[in-house]
Amino acid sequence: MKWRADAHPRERGSAIAEFAMVSGLVVFVFLAVMQLGLALHVRNTLTMAASEGARAAARLDASPETGIARARSVVQGSLSPRFAQDITASQASVDGVQVIVITIRAPIPVIGPIGPDRALTVTGRAFEESQ
Repeated sequence: MKWRADAHPRERGSAIAEFAMVSGLVVFVFLAVMQLGLALHVRNTLTMAASEGARAAARLDASPETGIARARSVVQGSLSPRFAQDITASQASVDGVQVIVITIRAPIPVIGPIGPDRALTVTGRAFEESQ
């Protein structure tokens, strides 16, 4: 192996050590970005499911149980049944207009898909058609 004339022999192997330290940081940053993406995907999917359930429950011929069933179906089809365990429906009034509110409480993924239960709460609202 040929050495540069100005290279000091004590620097031998320093590139390997630098690579090991920097590559560990790069992998950590990559995994953190992937985890953030997973958490945002779960939140957006649950919000979409809650809105879809609220629209289903707000129809003229529907009940709040219809909205819960629709939201549960969307969550189970998109994510996992574990995210569809706590879904509730209620009626509320916003500026004198009756709305259906579907609330989903689910675990937020912190390490992979694992996270604290019911840490993420999303809601979906829709105006009732019976007005």
